[in-house]
Amino acid sequence: MKELDTVIGRVRGWRRGWTERTKLQRIDLYTRLTLCALPWVFLVTWGLLPLGKAFGQGPVPVSLAAAFLVVNAVQCLLSNRNVDPAFAHYRGLAPFPLRRLRLPAVLLAVLTGLLVALAAVGGVEDAGLSLLVLDLPLAFATPYVLLVPVRTYLLRCAVCAVAVVVLLGAVGVPGRTLFGSAVSLLVGTLLVLISTRPSAWSLSVMWQAEEARDMQARLAVAEERLRFGRDMHDVLGRNLAVIALKSELAVELAQRGNAAAVDQMVEVQRIARASQQEVRDVVRGYREADLPTELLGAKGVLEAAGITCTVEGADGPAGIGAPPAVQAALGWVVREAATNVLRHGDPRVCVIRLRTVAGSVVLEVENDGVAEDDRAGAAPAGEGG
Repeated sequence: MKELDTVIGRVRGWRRGWTERTKLQRIDLYTRLTLCALPWVFLVTWGLLPLGKAFGQGPVPVSLAAAFLVVNAVQCLLSNRNVDPAFAHYRGLAPFPLRRLRLPAVLLAVLTGLLVALAAVGGVEDAGLSLLVLDLPLAFATPYVLLVPVRTYLLRCAVCAVAVVVLLGAVGVPGRTLFGSAVSLLVGTLLVLISTRPSAWSLSVMWQAEEARDMQARLAVAEERLRFGRDMHDVLGRNLAVIALKSELAVELAQRGNAAAVDQMVEVQRIARASQQEVRDVVRGYREADLPTELLGAKGVLEAAGITCTVEGADGPAGIGAPPAVQAALGWVVREAATNVLRHGDPRVCVIRLRTVAGSVVLEVENDGVAEDDRAGAAPAGEGG
């Protein structure tokens, strides 16, 4: 009973592992398992059936046939072991360790020798020999075709085919059978090529698309983080600068006994509460920069800091015909410019000018508090189309 429960638990675990995979992971696993199964299918059909005659003869053909099957089975095991590293090499994820090909190459040579010996003792002939020749390179070639260019693969397979045909001819195989063996080798190598290489290419393309989607998602998250940081800087930077200025003004007024200090602190309280609401809006992603509002806000903030601010064309963007997206972009520019004027300069006058030039909306922010070095490296006026 315990053994049955163990088997049921394993089956459920396999099923859970399958259902937890994504569709692409399932396709990937299915493709790999199919390629791993192909050498075994060919071993049972093209590799086993032609040896029936050899098992009915003397001890030498039987020994050679048994050795051929055992070596071929080991070759299939090594082929399955090399499929995953070959896929990784094809996709450029990791280099294939060449030492993994040493034993399969030796076994391929041993299989060729056993096949030639079987043909020499009459253990297999005619159609059976052609089937064995067809099965000969499949297990080795399945991972190997993913490691080299197609031209290199075909050239080396052609060299191996010539060598096999020459060896078979040397032991007295008739010309008609030699021709059939050469065709079988050609079919076998092409069969591996058209079954393995397109499958690997399709998987590679699908994984690249999946990785591109993941990268796009990560970039979207990073962009959203940058947007959030920019918005927080724009909201808190300007408002905190105003709060600091008004707080200093309130302190000075309070020290002089001026009742206007209360009004300044009330304004500080209002700005702080407005900042809280704007921060909430930023977090929710609902806040938008409205150009007319930002122009009026910048004028009020700068004048509160003792800077004479003039806005030219404040009634303009709608009348000029700027689309909402352009107004929103220019609104961000106005907000950032007002923050920079407060933080990085000591101006007395600031002019914000809005006009159209050749179908584009031009926004200019000028002030007299910029140092000469900063003037030399100042950015040009912003434009919006």
